[in-house]
Amino acid sequence: MRHTLTIDDRTLSYLDFGGPGRPLLALHGGMSEGLAFAGLAAALGDAWRVIAPDQRGHGDSGRAGDYRRAGYVEDAVALLDHLGLDAPVALLGYSLGGLNAVHLAAAHPGRISALVNIDAAVEVDPADGAWTEFLRSMRYSAPTREELLAAAGPVGAAFVEQALRPLPDGGWRLPFHPRDMLDSVEACRGDHWDAWLAGTCPALLVHGTRSTSLRQEQADAMTTRRPGTTYAPLDGDHFLPFTDPDGVHTAVGKFLASL
Repeated sequence: MRHTLTIDDRTLSYLDFGGPGRPLLALHGGMSEGLAFAGLAAALGDAWRVIAPDQRGHGDSGRAGDYRRAGYVEDAVALLDHLGLDAPVALLGYSLGGLNAVHLAAAHPGRISALVNIDAAVEVDPADGAWTEFLRSMRYSAPTREELLAAAGPVGAAFVEQALRPLPDGGWRLPFHPRDMLDSVEACRGDHWDAWLAGTCPALLVHGTRSTSLRQEQADAMTTRRPGTTYAPLDGDHFLPFTDPDGVHTAVGKFLASL
């Protein structure tokens, strides 16, 4: 079921997949949304209640004034408070959501019982490439769905085709504003080792061994330097939740079952 809460006059939309299981807060990657975890929720079954927000500026959630870590973390804490989840919960994040999860676990260790990081690096130096080029050239809205997809180009259209939103007064929009996503990427830049090493709960690092976002050397160091961290390598790229969902679901399910 989709629900909303209001944070500083801004809407935060979230999906609660329900069920009797223990709560698992799942934070999606950049340019994505909470619905990306529908497959994971189904794979975990009744053992886990997956709660997946559309993070600020994504999906059905409102745009924010900034996209730094503190804001993302504050939103997640506000959601936990809204749901009355005072006891520690399991936390999962992919890419952007993984970095946000790392900082949430470090800033609020009493709220998090376990951490799953899916291919999120802790040394981030984003470079211009195909993704930033298409974001700079994308239109946020258009009178028709076809026009918006055409403006997005082949790379952008393949990424957002299933997620376009109709506007209340007609027309269509992207599930994110391109400018916000560029700001969000830039705000990830830097060294996040302190946040990763500050966590003390059991952790799982799911790593695409051919990922260009998280290199093997850094993944190895993240595993060995943080006590209580399990490493799950998968033969794939950074987009593991989409290119190897079964592998991700199996690795995550095995880890969560051990808690």
